[in-house]
Amino acid sequence: MSQPRPPLPTKRQRTEDVIATRSDVWHKDGSVVLQAENTQFRVHWSILAINSPFFHDMQDLPQPPDSATVDGYPVVELQDASIDVGHLLRVLYNPYAKSADAQHFSSKQSIPMPVVIALVRLGRKYEFTALLRSAVERLNFDHPTTLKELSLRLPIPGRILRYPGIVIDVITLARENNILSVLPEAYYRALRHTQADIFDGVPRGDTTVASLASIDQRRCVVGREALLVKQFQRSYTLGWLANWDYPAAECLNPARCSTQRASLLSLYLNNPKIRIFAAMPRKSTLAGREKAWNELPNIFGLSPSWDELKNEI
Repeated sequence: MSQPRPPLPTKRQRTEDVIATRSDVWHKDGSVVLQAENTQFRVHWSILAINSPFFHDMQDLPQPPDSATVDGYPVVELQDASIDVGHLLRVLYNPYAKSADAQHFSSKQSIPMPVVIALVRLGRKYEFTALLRSAVERLNFDHPTTLKELSLRLPIPGRILRYPGIVIDVITLARENNILSVLPEAYYRALRHTQADIFDGVPRGDTTVASLASIDQRRCVVGREALLVKQFQRSYTLGWLANWDYPAAECLNPARCSTQRASLLSLYLNNPKIRIFAAMPRKSTLAGREKAWNELPNIFGLSPSWDELKNEI
């Protein structure tokens, strides 16, 4: 779904009135200077125009005679964080460069979450569609929509570098940008955190804290309660513990099975954790896992099924 275009960036009237810092993204033959906050980036209209319909259209607009310039080239002021603009431009100009920011963006190597955030937000805002799609693909890879994909991902490093609280940031980014297919698995993964973390936030390991909005906190709390109850219901993963009707093919000694099951049920009830996707060698368990996974979007209040979760990119 196409998004409303943002207002055209403004042109600063007098660059000498502002102390601007030159970014490391500074091409001497560049034909336009982008300014975000107090940081300037010298780039090429042609590169921007090829990759972004927004800048393609803007390039053809007449420049007022009193517009600010740097070395004779126009200055375009962006209402975005300079760090986000820097991430986007570095990937745009050299996606194969290995750097602290982007690593090898086009490869399977993991990249930092701040780069993904910048590409989603600015990619959508300024219509850098290819960069937006590549960032969403990374989110989808790390937060799959099927149990089979999830099992295949477990031994493979993710496409986004991990840190404490990353799933909190993924949830915020995905919900704000309607990347809905990512949310069920991300909410489920967030439940590994404590209730206090859900409400108070998770320190990222620097001086910042990853925090959830109230709507996401509610979905996590309601989803946790539903999963804790549902996992013991008939036909779900641990339903066989709470029901006494063992299939004969799965238990050759009913008395021993009943004793073992009662002991395990007591252990699980006294140590409440979400085990609804636990891998156990039982046909009923495997079927219960699949059934619960199919209901995950509905459990978190998103949609009745996975098929209805669409990404607006």
